[in-house]
Amino acid sequence: MYSESGELEAPPDARSPLLPRKRISPPSEPAQSNLVDGTSQVYLDGSQQIGPETAGGKKLHYLLYISHFLSTWNSRLFEFGAILFVTSIYTGTLLPTSAYALIRTAAAILFSPSIGKYIDSGNRLRVVRQSIVMQRCAVAVSCIGFWILMKGILDTPGLKVTILGILTFLACIEKLGSVMNTVAVERDWVLVVAESTTLELKVLNSQMRRIDLFCKLMGPLAIALVNGISTQLAIMACLALSVMSVGIEYWAIARVYYNVSSLQINPRMSNSARINPAGAEQTTLGSLSFYYHHPAFAASFSLSILYFTVLSFAGQMVAYLLTVGYDSPRIGTVRTLSVLFEMSATWIAPKVMARIGPLRAAMWFINWQIICLLIGTSLFWHASQPLVGASFLICAVVASRIGLWGFDLSVQIIIQEEVESNYRGTFSSVEASFQNIFELGSYIMTMIFARPEQFRYPVLMSSVAVLVAGILYACFLRKRRGHLLHMPSCMKERSSMSA
Repeated sequence: MYSESGELEAPPDARSPLLPRKRISPPSEPAQSNLVDGTSQVYLDGSQQIGPETAGGKKLHYLLYISHFLSTWNSRLFEFGAILFVTSIYTGTLLPTSAYALIRTAAAILFSPSIGKYIDSGNRLRVVRQSIVMQRCAVAVSCIGFWILMKGILDTPGLKVTILGILTFLACIEKLGSVMNTVAVERDWVLVVAESTTLELKVLNSQMRRIDLFCKLMGPLAIALVNGISTQLAIMACLALSVMSVGIEYWAIARVYYNVSSLQINPRMSNSARINPAGAEQTTLGSLSFYYHHPAFAASFSLSILYFTVLSFAGQMVAYLLTVGYDSPRIGTVRTLSVLFEMSATWIAPKVMARIGPLRAAMWFINWQIICLLIGTSLFWHASQPLVGASFLICAVVASRIGLWGFDLSVQIIIQEEVESNYRGTFSSVEASFQNIFELGSYIMTMIFARPEQFRYPVLMSSVAVLVAGILYACFLRKRRGHLLHMPSCMKERSSMSA
């Protein structure tokens, strides 16, 4: 259907009528078509629709997965391994480890908006390749520094402090490189690849999230097992993997770039991107203003709030479980079960979104998470023994992971479709800053309530944070759709007959 201005107007989704209508340019006439055998179609403007049977369409997503897996695996490996290395070097005190992790997180909070603006203005391939080099070089030099400290080559106190300062700086570089790679690939490349091929965006997002969750579980486990044998061996393994993977990452991401012509177009230079959205000035305050005033702000911010939690099998909750009587093998089993539930959400969420659309699906998933955690928190507070209460809490947290990651995938679809292509980096990097702020807040929360018997207060505040996120998203949904509850068709027919 064409509008009065001559633009082709995309019809609203019958299952998700609340998404705003998008206007797309009239299609160019194909200069060359191979659609008879289902391969590809090339337009006069040089763009190409890659079909499923071409080498590009069939293998393209695998190359993207390989690059993303190596980037995420190395990042998770180093993130956890570095804490183990610092702890092994500086025994008897947690100060160096805490300072190392705190400064690394603070760097992500402060500099992520600048990273986002660079992503939006730079060449897509150059941005991702620079992120790869930043990560790998920082990890390689850090491993050399850790090895020097472990061997005691420079054992004077002044030099050890200096090296630790350098290692902390390199950790900041690695973290910013990871943010750059994640934002560029997950929030921009994935969408462009989905638009340029026959692959569904939901499928690409789900597979990328499975890779994230696999690396989240197996990366720390792998480096911890090697570190149990020898810390020096773990350092060398981390160094070797980082050096060996950089060439493969570099090659794989380039193949994707050169096979998708749309990736080679800078959004800021395209005719459709010349208008600067209100508040998107090239300053940090401008980025914050743009993020706050964007229509997708409430959905994005509700997702960021979920990072203010101790209800995950991370350091705080694991430490509490150890104090109440759970041993490491049981915690490892529970954590594996949790990841399996999380990965199941990557299959459930696309099916739910296909039936009711991402807007309503996100509401369903966040409600499931709220229900699970409120029940678990209530049972935890009223349990007669800490071990019993911890068991109730474990069951609730494991069950809630389906809601968490289903909500994450649904909101990601909303953000990818609604944020302007030339400002995806700016929007997503500010979102990443808020996620790091809330994550930092969760650590501060357990520093204030540090005793095991006080863990109930962080648990309660974490559940309240999820409830607040649900309310904020409900307001977003109500504003977007005009209502919250979707009346069944049978009830609509009955009300129309009575009228």
